Amino acid sequence: MSTPAAQPGGSARPEQALGPSLVLDAAGMDGTGTAGGLAPPDQVTREDHLSLPALRRRFPALGRLVHDRRLVYLDSAATALKLDDVIDAQANHYRRSGANAHRGLHTLADEATTAYEQARERVAHWVRAPGTDCVVITRSTTAGLNLLARGLEPSLQAGDEVLLTEMEHHANLVPWIQLAQRAGIVLRHIPLTDQGTLDLGQLATLMTPRTRVVSLTYVSNVLGTINPIAAIAEAAHAMGALVVLDAAQAVGHMPVDFGDLGADLMVFSAHKAYGPMGLGFLVGTSEALDRLAPLEGGGQMIREVHLQHATWEDLPLRLEAGTADVASATAFVAAMDMLDRIGLDQVLARDRELTGYALQQLGGLGGLQLLGPADPERRGALISFHDPQLHPHDLATLLDEQGVAVRAGHHCAQPLHRKLGLPATTRASFGVYSGRDDVDALIDGIAFARRFFS
Repeated sequence: MSTPAAQPGGSARPEQALGPSLVLDAAGMDGTGTAGGLAPPDQVTREDHLSLPALRRRFPALGRLVHDRRLVYLDSAATALKLDDVIDAQANHYRRSGANAHRGLHTLADEATTAYEQARERVAHWVRAPGTDCVVITRSTTAGLNLLARGLEPSLQAGDEVLLTEMEHHANLVPWIQLAQRAGIVLRHIPLTDQGTLDLGQLATLMTPRTRVVSLTYVSNVLGTINPIAAIAEAAHAMGALVVLDAAQAVGHMPVDFGDLGADLMVFSAHKAYGPMGLGFLVGTSEALDRLAPLEGGGQMIREVHLQHATWEDLPLRLEAGTADVASATAFVAAMDMLDRIGLDQVLARDRELTGYALQQLGGLGGLQLLGPADPERRGALISFHDPQLHPHDLATLLDEQGVAVRAGHHCAQPLHRKLGLPATTRASFGVYSGRDDVDALIDGIAFARRFFS
């Protein structure tokens, strides 16, 4: 196969598709990105709007060239590209209003408050939260995890235990490390098997009557492993522990039902699901959220303030100090709408098909160490690998010259890389705009890099 020739992306925007759970057509499934192109406008069906070529036109960044080549974006696990409707919605808030939510009684302020709260309600429905007041809007997954660790601190005592795993992102390690340093909390970690899955046989000894919190990722950002959250939550609850779920790599790739998962608290970011950066969510049961002391004070989180004391608002505002990012919250609705039109079961099925193809093609190169489960049914839409012939940074640089964007480094998971005996790896990760032609470009790029350094 040859490296794709340079080609500018189209700028035309398809009409809005209507209705949930629409499937990708054959062009989207086989990933060629061509398949005869799109039908004339008067013959376009709902499915045509969701073909791979049509979806790609909805992401303006894909219309640019990188080093005079088509952009092959394989870094969606770091941040997904932004949908045109998301960009427009965010800009429109500032064009038409720009007012603050929960701050005034004039028309613009009322519109901002209504839009902000409608976005919260939409997120609550999307992830099946217990209620709208059980969705706290934050800046990011990291901000949510810091809020949790600091918010739970007053209810914990020295010697209490927090159970994590060896595959966690730094965002789900450092806040608990800081908590342990401040409050004398004991940290334990579920080890990994050789297959890159959690060794759940160790739970019986790792969980004790002092276990207060079990915090883990739904999908590993390095291994791709999908963890059995419901089973772990059941075991944790039997010990009386709270379950915290980092769903950053899951939301936007698969249906996420907070109630079915059994977690008490869940965090995720909008930008990994085609929404704006700087926006995240903390979802929880009302009982779990009530345990959290406010991390920040001021703004809309107060009820009454006196010179010597203050009282707090009810949830969720109690945990939302400061000016709200109304533009980002309202823009994220467009990303959720797009994913619902495709249908998250279809997104998951297509992720598995494409990940399976990528595993097969990478394995065919020979000499690569592929990390994580071999079965695409047990992993998310990303693959990290190590090539003994190439340093990941060198490989990423040469791939970029071919127009292929990947991530190289420790992926904010240094303890996991130490466990694997690798200082760094290369990661390719997929989005709704990814196809087999992108995987082929990656394979050609690796072959080119090997020839270059040989």
